[in-house]
Amino acid sequence: MNFGQALTRLVQAGAILAAAVLVAGCGANYRPVVTPTNGSGPAAEPESFVVVVSAPSATADGIATIVDYSGDSIEAQADLGVNPIAFTVDEAGANGYSLNSDGTLTGFPVSISLQEKQVTYTTLPGTAKPLNLFSPSSGLWVADLCGTYIASHCGSAADVFAGSPEKEQSSVSVATTPVMVVGPSTVGLYDYAISQNISNPTGVECNRSPTTQPLGAVTEIAVSSNTPVKQIPVGRCPVYAVESTDSNTYGSQRLFVLNRGSDTITVINTLTGALDTNCAAENQDGQPINCPANGTLQLPAGSGPVYAEYNAVTSQLVVANYDGGTVSIIDVALDKYGNDSAAFGTTYTVKVGNNPASVTALTYNGSYAYAANQTDETVSVVNLTSHTVEATLPVTGHPRTVVSTQSSEEYGKVYVASPDSPYLTIINAGGTGMNTVDTPLLLAAGNLVDVRVSAQNGVSGNSNNVSRLPGYGQPCNLPGAAATASIAACQAMQ
Repeated sequence: MNFGQALTRLVQAGAILAAAVLVAGCGANYRPVVTPTNGSGPAAEPESFVVVVSAPSATADGIATIVDYSGDSIEAQADLGVNPIAFTVDEAGANGYSLNSDGTLTGFPVSISLQEKQVTYTTLPGTAKPLNLFSPSSGLWVADLCGTYIASHCGSAADVFAGSPEKEQSSVSVATTPVMVVGPSTVGLYDYAISQNISNPTGVECNRSPTTQPLGAVTEIAVSSNTPVKQIPVGRCPVYAVESTDSNTYGSQRLFVLNRGSDTITVINTLTGALDTNCAAENQDGQPINCPANGTLQLPAGSGPVYAEYNAVTSQLVVANYDGGTVSIIDVALDKYGNDSAAFGTTYTVKVGNNPASVTALTYNGSYAYAANQTDETVSVVNLTSHTVEATLPVTGHPRTVVSTQSSEEYGKVYVASPDSPYLTIINAGGTGMNTVDTPLLLAAGNLVDVRVSAQNGVSGNSNNVSRLPGYGQPCNLPGAAATASIAACQAMQ
């Protein structure tokens, strides 16, 4: 090998060695680790279900349908007792209950996995004449025209049920003709039975206002012992009651009783268990206190109040006046001491459609109410600030019940049930498409008895936990001749 070749190989070997050193050095350098940041995305939509009970015919089994709020899709169905006549969902939104024409009481879980094997059946006593259901967070109350039966004589009672299947625990004697039981939205000391004091009722005595029927009464019931405490006088033909959702030791601060027969609302102070009349001239801060005269809020003659909701956002009572075709918006705010505020009782009357059978005011920001106009086949959208009707929306059938659920200001819906239609009407109640009607949801069973939601806002549960049986002052399922016919004819229209 000559000197030139040797030099060339030496240069090549040096280059290889240098490259190896460079590679080794590169591998030893710190390389920062890149950890990707994944966005959390929007929060999951709060879970809420819409529960519908249908009565296909007078001889067929009723059907419970569970609808998913987020997609308005039918998730589950199950048979109930024969021809349900009343239905509600408990305060937790976890269980539904129906009264059936075959003398049974059925219970079922509100779940997308609902199966018929989960439906429980309780056979009521043959002498029982149940009218309505009240389902608080635990237990179940039944307003019963014949809760006690002694020597061929029926005694009016509020029956207490518990367990699964539901078993009667006790029967509380109350004033004659109890049409419903109501209690606070939170655990309280007392529940209340609303009675019409009508002997041998047929169910139609209170279907018009005004009326000459006797004054009604409210029986205060101690929850701890299921015993009656006292009776409180109210107006003629009380048909419905609702409590405020502000709380005190007793569970809420005011009970509002709707008297269809005298066009009034009786206000009961639940702290004192008496009519809301004990008002000093001013409160501890020297501010005026305003109490309704004789504990009564007077509505225009011929109003015929049949249903109301308490709007906690605005401290308003929103009332559907069936006979007058109006909605009453009533200020029922309290001061910080629990006294009626200076504006308490201020009432705005808004003309809506004919025969509003119900109203919902439980929207996210409390700014709107939706009234179901039974005769007109419409829903009126009422602005609770301007006291005007902003829209009138067509629905399928003659609507009797309207309920709402909302997960945020942008995503809310109103559901409308008509007993003469197989469709559930869905109204947008938030966002850019607010107050527009979605494609109605077809329920194969038809004849919708009632509708409820499992959660008012995806969190707080169901505040509408009392059923509404047609008759006894409550609207029949269809307007017209059925409203003045016998209760049997009224029920036959379901």
